[in-house]
Amino acid sequence: MLDAHCHLDRYKNPVDIATDSATHGVFTIAVTNLPSHFIAGLPHVRNFKRVRLALGLHPLAAVDHNRERKIFQDSIHLTSFVGEVGLDFSREGKDTRVIQLESFHLVAKSVAAGSKVVSLHSRGAESAVLDILMEYKVPIAIFHWYSGSLSVLDEVVSKGHLFSVNPAMIFSEKGKQIIARIPSEQILTETDGPYTKIGRVPARPWDVVHVEKYLSEVWAVKPESVRNRVWSNFRQMLTMLGHLGEEKRIVLEK
Repeated sequence: MLDAHCHLDRYKNPVDIATDSATHGVFTIAVTNLPSHFIAGLPHVRNFKRVRLALGLHPLAAVDHNRERKIFQDSIHLTSFVGEVGLDFSREGKDTRVIQLESFHLVAKSVAAGSKVVSLHSRGAESAVLDILMEYKVPIAIFHWYSGSLSVLDEVVSKGHLFSVNPAMIFSEKGKQIIARIPSEQILTETDGPYTKIGRVPARPWDVVHVEKYLSEVWAVKPESVRNRVWSNFRQMLTMLGHLGEEKRIVLEK
């Protein structure tokens, strides 16, 4: 299984969650909100073969960006994974719009060479995120929990970017419409745990099985076919980004 976007460091017991995820056979991209969080987590994540820590600069943490950008620049060589990064022009993020744009331009410039797996936040700013990706010629990125218009979604699809789908989306009518619009070869699975829930319990990486089950119904295939499709999409992205060694290790760990 693949959890392409999970906040491992935000659980009350992150080590236990990572350990249990390995038992369930989940490969997890552990995104962070700030570069300082990434640095703090590195010594712990290195103990888990199926976890990759991503370097984050979350748009809703923009009040900390001025002091964190230097850490981002100094740390990007330490990982092949970047996230959570992007823009948020919703009511929650609109007051820090200028800071967010400065930070995301820095991020996009840093990943423009096309060697990083990038997990994007784009709430209320989907067009702006896509425009900046195009400006810096970022070849491929993952739109995490896309919630924008279908017209912009179609444009993102046409540019070849991927989308990671979580349990909250499969229980939402808008989420279902969005999922139905995405080609199967551009879908990955995620939980965004612990910020999404299964019932009253924060979603854990192995809860991507709920997304797999939903997709199997939508695509009229067996759940294992969905898992194979998602893995194929992920591996193809790694190959495109030049991570042949990473891709081989992930296949071995599957």
